Amino acid sequence: MTVQKLCVAGLGYVGLPLAMKFAEHFKVLGFDINTERIGELKRGFDRNMEFTKEDFERISNNIEFTSDEKRLKECDVIIVAVPTPTKKNKEPDLSYLESASIIVGRNIKKGAIVVYESTVYPGCTEEFCVPILERESGLQWKVDFHVGYSPERINPGDPNHTIDKITKIVAGDTPEITEVLSRVYGKITKVYKASSIKVAEAAKVIENIQRDLNIALFNELAMLFDKLGLDSKEVFDAASTKWNFIRFSPGLVGGHCLPEDPYYLVSKALEVGYIPELITAGRRTNEKIPKFIAEKIVKLLIKSGKNPSSSKVLILGATYKENVPDLRNSKIKDLIEELMDFGIKDISLIEPLIDRDTLFGVPNMKLPEGQWDVIVYAVDHSQFSKIEILQHLSLGGILIDIKRKFNKEDVKKEGFVYWGL
Repeated sequence: MTVQKLCVAGLGYVGLPLAMKFAEHFKVLGFDINTERIGELKRGFDRNMEFTKEDFERISNNIEFTSDEKRLKECDVIIVAVPTPTKKNKEPDLSYLESASIIVGRNIKKGAIVVYESTVYPGCTEEFCVPILERESGLQWKVDFHVGYSPERINPGDPNHTIDKITKIVAGDTPEITEVLSRVYGKITKVYKASSIKVAEAAKVIENIQRDLNIALFNELAMLFDKLGLDSKEVFDAASTKWNFIRFSPGLVGGHCLPEDPYYLVSKALEVGYIPELITAGRRTNEKIPKFIAEKIVKLLIKSGKNPSSSKVLILGATYKENVPDLRNSKIKDLIEELMDFGIKDISLIEPLIDRDTLFGVPNMKLPEGQWDVIVYAVDHSQFSKIEILQHLSLGGILIDIKRKFNKEDVKKEGFVYWGL
């Protein structure tokens, strides 16, 4: 099979980089139902700050952005890159995947391959997506069209692990389709051919589960060492001198992957009668961190002779990770809610990547002004390196260093209280 033109459906953090990279080798149709997003991309503007206008101009002859779903009929390969979040009860939310499959199904041409990149449970592509494609298209799977899976490995804001520098897993519904996808993806990066779509789906979800569990271990250790009066960083520094100690950093675990993806495998495990105790324990541990930090702030305020209800708190950063303008599942929201539950009402943020006057119900300042009883260094944006943060702490003020950016002894010498996660 010769691929003349491919489509990337869903132009967010995953889909746009993929479309841009493929446009260096193929004619590409970038499709999204968000007409505002399409308008921005046509003007060469990426709200996620991953690409510049010059990047768009460089490949303008090979890529076209549209919200007209009928254009999908032109494409030999359609790659679906839509979110797979969870519901409030932590059950998988497949609504985006369902909607995308409906649109693709009613616009697929005979002989096309539909490739899914979204994180799902093993079996989802063939058991959930394929029936929708068949119903909407009136075509027969493996006769009139094929499917494949190539899990996304996008890490927003990371210049060292872009698509062309990583290995992409590919799997088709037949060995022949796997070979076709290997050639297509092989144009842009290294490829690993999985033995089946289910294997590729399982591999993707455990990548995120492993990281979530490792961070959970360090979060639990940080909370334990705090109870023991030990500085967790000092403990981790000492342990890191052993050759096979694998170090992670404790912290707030937000975003659209780690807090969501483990529940996809959990749901499938429960469906087959297996209780995944370790996976769910890791999730519970990571969800405790905002409350733990809020409690620590209140205790330090009381110990410093300050009344929490009349104290002023400034939080640096609101997005779920550094240098990425994405608020999805940001645990800063949870931290603010916990602080408010303790009676602390005078809370402000500085989030330079989001141009809004308020975020999570509190003011979003451009620069720090005046003096604050507590400053929380929550997100390590590069812009914060230019701010003289300690100058804005009140006498005996408290620095909460979630990201361990400051030297503890230097902060104490200035007469401030220091605490790091």
